[in-house]
Amino acid sequence: GNYSPEPLGDYFAGPNHTLPTSGTARFFSPLSVDSFLKKSSFIYYTRDALDEAHEDIILMAESEELTAHANAVKVRFEK
Repeated sequence: GNYSPEPLGDYFAGPNHTLPTSGTARFFSPLSVDSFLKKSSFIYYTRDALDEAHEDIILMAESEELTAHANAVKVRFEK
């Protein structure tokens, strides 16, 4: 707007002036603190929760011929 000059964003208001170029702004965001953070995710299932899903997981792993994936689930239910 009329009271939002470029230097306001560069030095004071917060948005970073480092923007993606050559049309990449369609799928990349401006440089930010998030650009320097490592994101991780984790899952935690109980035995009962895995028991509920294990047959489907094994079926999917075996259909992709990922034997070790299937075995990683099977071994948890061996008697």
